[in-house]
Amino acid sequence: MSQDTEVDMKEVELNELEPEKQPMNAASGTTVAAASDAEKNGLVKIKVPDNEAEEAKFTGLSKEELLKVAGSPSWVRTRWVLLVLFWLGWLGMLAGAVVIIVQAPRCRQLPTQRWWQKGALYRIGDIQAFQAQEAGKLTGLTEHLDYVSTLKVKGIVLGPVHNNQKDDLAETNLQQIDPAFGSNKDFESLLQSAKKKSIRVILDLTPNYRGQNSWFLPTQVDTVDTQMQAALKFWLEAGVDGFQIRYVENLTNASTYLAKWQNITQNFGEDRLLIAGTDSSDLQQILKLLNSTEDLLLTSPYLSSAGFTKEHAKPLVTEYLNAAGNHWCSWSLSQAGLLTSFVPASLLRLYQLLLFTLPGTPIFSYGDEIGLEAAALPGQPTEAPVMLWNESSFLNTSRPGSGSVSADMTVKGQDGIPGSLLSLFRQLSGLRSKERALLHGDFHALSSGTGLFSYVRQWDQNNRFLVVLNFGNVRVPATLEADSLPSSASLPAKAELLLSTEPGRKEGVSLELQQLNLEPNEGLLFSFPSVA
Repeated sequence: MSQDTEVDMKEVELNELEPEKQPMNAASGTTVAAASDAEKNGLVKIKVPDNEAEEAKFTGLSKEELLKVAGSPSWVRTRWVLLVLFWLGWLGMLAGAVVIIVQAPRCRQLPTQRWWQKGALYRIGDIQAFQAQEAGKLTGLTEHLDYVSTLKVKGIVLGPVHNNQKDDLAETNLQQIDPAFGSNKDFESLLQSAKKKSIRVILDLTPNYRGQNSWFLPTQVDTVDTQMQAALKFWLEAGVDGFQIRYVENLTNASTYLAKWQNITQNFGEDRLLIAGTDSSDLQQILKLLNSTEDLLLTSPYLSSAGFTKEHAKPLVTEYLNAAGNHWCSWSLSQAGLLTSFVPASLLRLYQLLLFTLPGTPIFSYGDEIGLEAAALPGQPTEAPVMLWNESSFLNTSRPGSGSVSADMTVKGQDGIPGSLLSLFRQLSGLRSKERALLHGDFHALSSGTGLFSYVRQWDQNNRFLVVLNFGNVRVPATLEADSLPSSASLPAKAELLLSTEPGRKEGVSLELQQLNLEPNEGLLFSFPSVA
C-alpha cells in the first residue's frame, strides 16, 4: 500500500466518526457549510504567523545619556558625600586601632633560658644503689631512663664513676670509667639513650671521691688542675652536658679554679653547665663561690641550716635571693644527701612544694620523690640507700636497711596513686617546667602570719601562683597582706586551689583568700589570672 493510500484511509476514518461525536448543528435540518472544500470535518488548521511578536528589549542608556546623568549636580554631590564618608570611616578605624595598640598592656620580653633553668635536676650519686643491684652498671642504668623521664626532670647528675684509687692521684684517671661501673663505651651508650629521651647528663668529676680529701693534698692542687682541664675537654667531646664538682670549700683558691673550669665548659658551648657543691651554709662564703663566675649553679645546706626554722624561712630565702641579685639560683638542702636526712617525714611534701616554686633550679637526689630514707649501721657512716623499686629491692643487695618494706614506700606502690608523694613530685615538676610564672617569673614575699611563709610568682599576663606554707605543727589562719606588693601583683579575693600537700582538701575549687586556715605542716598552691 502506497503512502498516498494510507493518508486517504486516515481521512476516511476521521470522516466516519460516530454520530454522537459529530458536532451539533446550528439548527434542525440545516447543514453547516464548510469553510472550504479542502477542509474536512475533524481537521483544524491554525495559521501561525511567520514572525512571532518581538519581545520588548531594554538596551540601557547610551554613553551620551550616562554622561549627562552622571554630570548632574545631584549625582556629583552624592559621590562627594560617599567619598568623604569612606575616608572618614577609614581614618576612624585607623585611629581606633592606634588607640588600642597604645593602651593595650605590652608583653614583657621573654628572657633567654638555658635548659637547666627550665626544670629540675635529678642526682644519681650511686648507680648501684639506685639500681638496687650490688653489681649495677651503666648498662643497667639505661633501663631506668624511662622512669626518670616520667619525673619530668631536665637532666641527671651522675656519679662520680671515674677510676679513682683512694688518695692516690697517680692512679686516678678522670678520663676513664671505673671497671666496676662499666666502660667508656657503656657511658657513651648511656649518653645516646638519654639524649633520645631529652634527658641531659651531667658528670660528677669530684677527683678523689673515695678518699679522705676530695682534692687530694693541697700541694697537689696544680696537678689536679691539669688533670681536670684535660678531663673536662675529653668528656665534653664525648657529649656530656655539664659537670659537678663537690666539696669545693676544701679546694685552695676555689674561685680561681671554678672560673677557669667554667671558661673551658662555656667555650665549648653556652648550653654546658658547671655545678659546684659545698658543705658550707655561711651565706658570705656561698656568695663568694657563686660570684666567681656566671652561670654557675651552687648546691649547699643553706636551707637545712639550724637557722632555717618556721620563723626564719621568709627572711632566709629573701636574703639569699636579694644577695644573689641577677645570678640564677639553685635550691636543694645539701650537695648530695636525701631530703629525709634533713627534713622530718611530715614536712617532705611541704619542702617539695617550696623547692619547685622558688625562683631557680630545684635539685633532688634519687629517692626524694618517694620519701626514701637513708639507712646506717650503728657506729658507721651513712651509706647510699637502696632505691625502693618494689618490696623485694633489698633482696638484691647487702646494704643496710630494713628488710621489711611496705608497698607504699616503693615506686611500684606509689606509681599512679593520687595523693602519693611520687604523684605530687610529678605534678609539681610538670608545672615547674611549663608555667612561665614558675619558669622565670617575679618573686614577691607576703606577710601572712606566724609560722607561715607565703609568696606570689608572676610573669606578665600569664597565670599567677600563690604559695602558702605552714612550717608549724598547729592549725593556723592565713592573714595574707598584700600591701607590700606592687600593683601588678595584687591578690584577688578568690583563687583556684591547684593542690594541697595534705589529703582532705578538694582541689580545683575557688577559695576565699582572706578566710584560709592551714593544717599543721600544710602547703597550698593557688592559681589566678592576671588582671590588666
